[in-house]
Amino acid sequence: MRRTPVLLVGVVLAAGACGGDESDPGSQTVADSAAAQPSGDASTDKLAQVLDRGTLILFTDPGYPPQSFKVKGGRRPAGTKCAANQITAPEVAGYDVDTGKLVAKALGVEPCFVAPSWTEVTAGNWGDRWDLAYGSGAVEFSRMENLYMTQPYYSTPTNFFVPAASKAKTPADLSGKRVGACADCTMEKYLRGTLRLPGPKTEQLVEDPDIVTFDTEVPGLKATAKGKVDAFLCSQPVGAEAIREGQALRQLAMPAYYSNKTGYVDKQSGLAVAAFVERVDEIIAARHADGTLKRLSLKYFDDDYATKAAQFDLAAIEQTVQ
Repeated sequence: MRRTPVLLVGVVLAAGACGGDESDPGSQTVADSAAAQPSGDASTDKLAQVLDRGTLILFTDPGYPPQSFKVKGGRRPAGTKCAANQITAPEVAGYDVDTGKLVAKALGVEPCFVAPSWTEVTAGNWGDRWDLAYGSGAVEFSRMENLYMTQPYYSTPTNFFVPAASKAKTPADLSGKRVGACADCTMEKYLRGTLRLPGPKTEQLVEDPDIVTFDTEVPGLKATAKGKVDAFLCSQPVGAEAIREGQALRQLAMPAYYSNKTGYVDKQSGLAVAAFVERVDEIIAARHADGTLKRLSLKYFDDDYATKAAQFDLAAIEQTVQ
């Protein structure tokens, strides 16, 4: 069982004192960070470090809309606490980004973003270069070897997308065909038959695919639209966004599986992270309860992907956070 240090009480009270509109994480200003009062030893505890530093350092991918993207005309604010090599809140937006901003706002600190590769994120051992990663990564058991899972913030189906002219109607039609997925994503694991999600075992709908991996979904979907691969497996909102952008793709109706998207925290942090993970879980649960994450989902996806995630019981994965 995860134990909550005494220092958490002061943090909860400090967070409750923060003003502003929680439904608009972009409304946070640098001045909001003054609301947080450090508690505990910042040299040994992650939550105390974040509060003492006055910034929450988050992973982002600026080329992954609608989850994360650069804001046209977004400018670095004067007086930001973000380091010169970090991205500030006004410069990026999206569902993943705004979720991170909500957590920072509740902590009373300024959100700052960095953009390492996704494989760096999932490998763990971040060296405390960033604190928390909202990158639409799933709660998945093999990733628990390197990462702690936090309360899911949205839940989506994962679908196959094929060239618009493809004759494929069901996933079974893709058996033996060239099927793309992002490298080291849950989609690649699914195609290889190694995906381990909470709940019932996933059914393999495609037999013996010729798997083609890409660094991210964006080039993979483009290659599929051009007919370089027969299909691409990705989160439904990502493929749907590519279609909205005009790519010649078609979604197969039957999902391969559903997954709960979580925030990742590094198990190899040089600091104790139990209080930090506990507080993040509380914040996300509160933003589910007040409807903020549902409103953000409707804003970015025109669909409610948040409500199902709110029902996920994190205790079911039986992780012990230290």
